[in-house]
Amino acid sequence: MLFMSAALRRHRVFDVVMGRSEASLEGYLTRLGGKERVRVVCMDLSSTYRAIVRKHFPQALIVSDRFHVIRLIGHHIHQLWRQIDPSHRWNRGLLSLLRRRADRLDPEQREKLDVYLQAHPAIASLYQFKQRLWDLLRPHGLTPVACRPRIREFLDCIRQLKESSFASLASRGQTLEDWQEEIARMWRFSRNNGITEGFHTKMEMISRRAFGFKNFDNYRLRVRACCG
Repeated sequence: MLFMSAALRRHRVFDVVMGRSEASLEGYLTRLGGKERVRVVCMDLSSTYRAIVRKHFPQALIVSDRFHVIRLIGHHIHQLWRQIDPSHRWNRGLLSLLRRRADRLDPEQREKLDVYLQAHPAIASLYQFKQRLWDLLRPHGLTPVACRPRIREFLDCIRQLKESSFASLASRGQTLEDWQEEIARMWRFSRNNGITEGFHTKMEMISRRAFGFKNFDNYRLRVRACCG
């Protein structure tokens, strides 16, 4: 496993380190210079990474990555859909419609989805809640004044999830509550982890083309040369 840090402003990989646990990264992060100048860390909902950032980058604000938050919500709602309606769990066309944003459906797709949701009111409620939460979380670069009503609505969504009779949704509500400050900062923050995810894909391609690297130092140097 690898820990990768990327400088979003310069669009480059800062470094690659072996390991993902706090113990494996302790020595590297203790020796790392300039930590006090790091102001923002954008990350997925990893409690381990959050603890590492709080310890080694005390001046940095932690911002949840929008893509990972939205994917987490969508994934568990789709899993619940398969449990509620197992007869359609392998219907890839229907799954594709349920995964899309409502404003990206053409009239024919919208009609097909509406027919299905009218016949399955429980799934319709899940779909509408997912769309509401996605629409709530997507904006970025907002002013503090514009964030206030969204914060109230977000807290209401968390409450609804935690009160759900479905254990998986209640668990996701607890997760969002644990990360509510970091998620709320997404509305003010204009960047995301898309650059890092792109670098990760490029790193996988580097390793695949080399048929793997036996020596991690060689791999690290190759990544820094290609992504630095």
